[in-house]
Amino acid sequence: MKEKVIEAAGKTWRYLGQNGQTNVAQLGRAIKEKDEVVLQALGWLAREDKINYSIKNRRTFVSLVEGELRAFNGVMYNMNQQARGGS
Repeated sequence: MKEKVIEAAGKTWRYLGQNGQTNVAQLGRAIKEKDEVVLQALGWLAREDKINYSIKNRRTFVSLVEGELRAFNGVMYNMNQQARGGS
């Protein structure tokens, strides 16, 4: 089960990096994981200070903290550079 949670945390991190702030209730469907696993993945990411929570209109939203968003963008930039054959 731990591996499943870690995998879901990675999917969540990538999804939030690509899509920004997301309603927690919709996250499971978005990353194709059960809500139980998504909530554990969010706990994992929160424990590592990688996400922010906010409440709007009684709905809970989650997003990457600024430093994690920069890290995500750096990873994407490097992947694009490698795909183009650059360094």
